[in-house]
Amino acid sequence: MLPDTRKHLIDILAAAADIKAFILGYDLSSYRNDAKCRAAVERKLEIIGEACSRIRNEDPDVFERMPYGHQVVGLRNRVIHGYDCVDDAIIWDVASDKLKSFVTDVEALARS
Repeated sequence: MLPDTRKHLIDILAAAADIKAFILGYDLSSYRNDAKCRAAVERKLEIIGEACSRIRNEDPDVFERMPYGHQVVGLRNRVIHGYDCVDDAIIWDVASDKLKSFVTDVEALARS
């Protein structure tokens, strides 16, 4: 694994931990009503997606071992380029549920 790849994996884990902290005590309704929390979560998802994109470009073998890597990059692109039509329910589902299994996979990669 390339040194930059390990750094990107650590960046992913740090951003995911931030998201977990940001949404602690929230549900979808409170998330929708907190513009600052939505902006913070979306920013951290952008970071996660960009780190995945860099891994894809710099270390494709590692990227191919990242389940959902393509979807994460796609979500990043949607949040950045489709900023005006981001679905809060989808972002909430990713942040509150789907991110957990992705983090588990990234942690395993970071340990290898």
